Amino acid sequence: MAETANKRVSARATGVVGIAILCSRLLGLVREIVIASLFGASRNLDAFLTAFRAPNMLRDLFAEGALSTAFVTTFSKKIQTEGDQSAWGLANKVATLTVVFMSVVVLIGVLIAPLLVAILAPGFDAEKAALTVVLARVMYPFILLVSLAALVMGMLNAKHIFGMPALASSFFNIGSIIGGVTLGWWMDPNFGTRALIGLAMGTLIGGFLQLAVQIPSLFKIGFKFRPDFRWRDEGVRKVLQLMGPAVIAASAVQVNVLINSIFASYLEDGAVSWLNIAFRLMQLPLGIFGVAVATVTLPLVSRSAAAGNMPEFRGALAHALRLVMLLTIPSAIGLIILAEPIIALIYEHGRFTAAATQQTAAALRFYALGLVGYSAVKVLAPAFYALDRRNL
Repeated sequence: MAETANKRVSARATGVVGIAILCSRLLGLVREIVIASLFGASRNLDAFLTAFRAPNMLRDLFAEGALSTAFVTTFSKKIQTEGDQSAWGLANKVATLTVVFMSVVVLIGVLIAPLLVAILAPGFDAEKAALTVVLARVMYPFILLVSLAALVMGMLNAKHIFGMPALASSFFNIGSIIGGVTLGWWMDPNFGTRALIGLAMGTLIGGFLQLAVQIPSLFKIGFKFRPDFRWRDEGVRKVLQLMGPAVIAASAVQVNVLINSIFASYLEDGAVSWLNIAFRLMQLPLGIFGVAVATVTLPLVSRSAAAGNMPEFRGALAHALRLVMLLTIPSAIGLIILAEPIIALIYEHGRFTAAATQQTAAALRFYALGLVGYSAVKVLAPAFYALDRRNL
């Protein structure tokens, strides 16, 4: 009975998260369409996307990757074994540590931005690299905002609140579109180079909104933030121990993306944009299906593992994997077959040309081959952390 009930809860929650993520991904597509239409696959867009690569990479590695997985696993076990008050104490310690650590990361990122750009895009000429450095310095504080947003999302998910956390990234896209385009137009009505600064500032507006919209839900479930610098706590150590292998695992994808960007920087103007757009399109079904299922499954398997209920653990994991396969295999086939018409329909407007569509479609077909495996890993990896077998 309990297993059947969990499946119903899991399926219902997955549906809620999937719909929320769909809204977010669609708004993300609108954001990409607007930017591509205003700037085309050009040197300016290459500079913007490369500048956003570093904070976005850190977001995937730490905020929405390792930190989220490690924290939700530990936080859920705290709730199961020691109760809410102990779990809130851990949350305060981890939140304080996150603010301090990510503030230092932002400062270092701003200072060494020229070095980061040289690593990310060694093929850029001096003028293009200088523009990328300026944009990177503007956008680097995004990593602090999104790290805190991911932490809040983890607390809410562990308390089985999934809708608003999943919808929060929609507000990032809304802030980026409205704030970024408005500031860009104000700085340069023709949307030339100066408009990119406004677009970069829009990402910070979006990051702030992604954090802010979740705060009321967090207060409703009883959380009160109090700075706590007692980081030698066993729970904090557990989160950090889990983060290490998670960062290594997540870095495999990011290293691939980095290598792609490095090679693309030596090609003609627009190559970085083609790869970025193709990767973003592959992430649409990944987010709607793979991430949605993984988000709901993680608290369930963490609590089952903490309670030693292995039949329930295996049932939840098997159900999640079946659901992922059922949803992502058709998606991958669809992306491969319909790559060009999909990209033409979505992006071929304004300054985005038919030639850019063909190049982007070629990249998308290859990215789509990894969709099923990448989605399955999103579900399987957290299960190993829940079992404390993080080195597998």
